[in-house]
Amino acid sequence: MSEQLIVPTMAEMMAEGKTPDILFWVGSAGSYDDRAKKITKAFVKILNKAEVNFAVLGTEESSTGDVAKRAGNEFLFQMQAFMNIELLNAYEVKRIVTCDPHSFNCLKNEYPGLGGNYDVVHHTQFIKELINTGKIKISSNTFNNKRITFHDPCYLGRANSEYEAPRDVLNTLNATLIEMKRSKSTALCCGAGGAQMFKEPEKGDKDVNELRTEDALKTNPNIIATGCPYCMTMMSDGVKVKEKENEIQVLDVAELIAQAQGL
Repeated sequence: MSEQLIVPTMAEMMAEGKTPDILFWVGSAGSYDDRAKKITKAFVKILNKAEVNFAVLGTEESSTGDVAKRAGNEFLFQMQAFMNIELLNAYEVKRIVTCDPHSFNCLKNEYPGLGGNYDVVHHTQFIKELINTGKIKISSNTFNNKRITFHDPCYLGRANSEYEAPRDVLNTLNATLIEMKRSKSTALCCGAGGAQMFKEPEKGDKDVNELRTEDALKTNPNIIATGCPYCMTMMSDGVKVKEKENEIQVLDVAELIAQAQGL
């Protein structure tokens, strides 16, 4: 029996004369990367279980243009942004939730200057809301006695000063949360930001993701928690380089909450 995920599109909702409370912006990683698709599914399961009235753009969603902008192609960024803004405004979108801090930062901070004004929320912030309003209840002991360390995504933490939401969510799991020496405002980048994900690293002694994985391993974790699909790739690769993939899981906050709910 395959699981039934309910994922309405904006077009379908509009055709029925309905308006969703939130638009779930899936992002290119969450749409195409096989590992990140699991994060997308986990978040949808959470939304379905909490009976959140949401929709996605589906095939109408295009890249935010964040990577183009970071790589220096402002022209391509603006082309992509204007196309998205026209669509979002036509659908009268008010609130957007995304699992990708890069999309989050771009939609929240860079789209307003081009005419796209939305209330943009990271999925860890939204999950925290659902927990606070009683729509998510965590009562299982799935992660009891597990040691979890959280890696701060640059575009959630230092770029947008959101350090507490993911930690507040993780604290509901009855696990032991251990901070890395470099955390919150002093956290180290995973090495994927600024379009670095799509190029080979420069010469040096060590890849950034290996260095960051070493930070995490010093906390002796069972689980490295992330809140970004790019951090997921980099930290997972780092764990493989250190040959620890049989002992340590790298999981997104959404996956942890979905598992704790038995979804």
